[in-house]
Amino acid sequence: MPRINLLPWREAERKERKQLFTVALVAAALAAVVATFGVHLLYSAMISDQQARNTLLQAQIDSLNRQIGKINTLRKTERRFIARMQVIERLQRARPQIVHVFDQIVRTVPPGLYLTEVDQKGDRIRFKGVAQSSTRVSEFMRNIDHSQWLADAQLEVIKAGGKVAGSTFTLDAKVTSPKGAGRFKESGPARTIARRAAE
Repeated sequence: MPRINLLPWREAERKERKQLFTVALVAAALAAVVATFGVHLLYSAMISDQQARNTLLQAQIDSLNRQIGKINTLRKTERRFIARMQVIERLQRARPQIVHVFDQIVRTVPPGLYLTEVDQKGDRIRFKGVAQSSTRVSEFMRNIDHSQWLADAQLEVIKAGGKVAGSTFTLDAKVTSPKGAGRFKESGPARTIARRAAE
């Protein structure tokens, strides 16, 4: 009976399968490397786009912050300008008031009393002087209370004797005006600018 040797054929088939497996393994490895590289490129592109958008947004935010800073500076300048205009208008309105106040001072000082110092701070005015008696000081205070431009006389100090004959005194009074004529109210340009600033 004849013998057939099948070993070489089986060995060749085994080698062929081994080669196919190796090729498939290499192909899978290459595919994985290509896929990984593609994903890396995709994510890199997405990150670059996001960074570009972030840079653009940051530039716009910086620009808006500079504009806001300029607006705040302009508002501060506007407030200072309005305050100056209000002071100017107040001074313009107070110019005739001081004339009336001094006229009233002359009219309210009774005989036997003379003033050594007159000092005004805001709407309060302080008188220092010498009177023949405390009765003259009381009369001076009554005259102030009946005045149109002075009111609220308050005696601080009165001393009898000393280096001068009579009584030295110090009293305060409030500067007023008939029907609020001397009080400041916003009008004209200052009122217009203040209204626009509030808007």
